[in-house]
Amino acid sequence: MMIKNLGKAIKEINSNAEFTCEEDNLDNIVWLNETTPIAKADIETKIAELDTADETAKQSKIDLKASAKAKLMAGEALTEAEADTIVL
Repeated sequence: MMIKNLGKAIKEINSNAEFTCEEDNLDNIVWLNETTPIAKADIETKIAELDTADETAKQSKIDLKASAKAKLMAGEALTEAEADTIVL
């Protein structure tokens, strides 16, 4: 099973961590070059935080786009962030 944000979570906990991980499985992490192992629970917590942040950002973009559409239909001015959802 692929774990989204596994590598990012490890690097956020220890930016100097060197490791390999087969199949993105927490039980398959091999710490390299004397990297101090990070507790599985700490990695899982950080993954959950990153996943929540990703979902929040995704929902925020959806909400901003909906707001932009509503304003356009009502003839109101858009914020720059709302305009970016349409143009970018």
